[in-house]
Amino acid sequence: MGDCAAPDAGMDAVQRRLMFEDELVPLSPPFSILLLIFIVPYDSSFYGRSPINDSPLFFLADQRSGTKVTFPLVWTNTCCSHPLYRESELIDENSLGVRNAAQRKLLDELGIPAEDVPVDQFTPLGRILYKAPSDGKWGEHELDYLLFIVRDVNVHPNPDEVADIKYVNKDQLKELLRKADAGEEGLKLSPWFRLVVDNFLYKWWDHVEKGTIQHVADMKTIHKLT
Repeated sequence: MGDCAAPDAGMDAVQRRLMFEDELVPLSPPFSILLLIFIVPYDSSFYGRSPINDSPLFFLADQRSGTKVTFPLVWTNTCCSHPLYRESELIDENSLGVRNAAQRKLLDELGIPAEDVPVDQFTPLGRILYKAPSDGKWGEHELDYLLFIVRDVNVHPNPDEVADIKYVNKDQLKELLRKADAGEEGLKLSPWFRLVVDNFLYKWWDHVEKGTIQHVADMKTIHKLT
């Protein structure tokens, strides 16, 4: 998810592979996964906490690894990546290739097994076009597919990809945004995640609670967000 350039000599080996060795689909559509979950059993020994709160629904946010080439250590949506050049991820119909890629990447980044996130349970809700610089050399300029899923999941984060995770309800997400705006605790949000939150997430969350999420799906429009 970055502009084309040669790898840096000091780049982490995992990030070098992800950015320069994995065979991506030419002009592949990136995707962002927005995962709303119920109370979730997961390996508490990894982070030592459980998402118990008054709200029945939680959003799973993650902090990008410090070795990420773009936007290291920022908080963002559950998962982002690109489809690879393989048959299962080249299928255009009903965004099936993107959904297959999403299932693969959730396992890679967060250790969520495929059976926890069946491909047919992903709902493509929309597409956004955005551009954001990162460090003066790297940045992102992408057309993102936004995928939504509500599932109980087992999470075992990959430290090469994820530095930390948070399960947040609506009020806790608002507090996360407030801290980022105020510069508290050094907390930063990825630009694409902030755009999705400001423009869509709370509305979608309300529809999930009402059981009407399909009513807001719009894959024809490309929302140009800055």
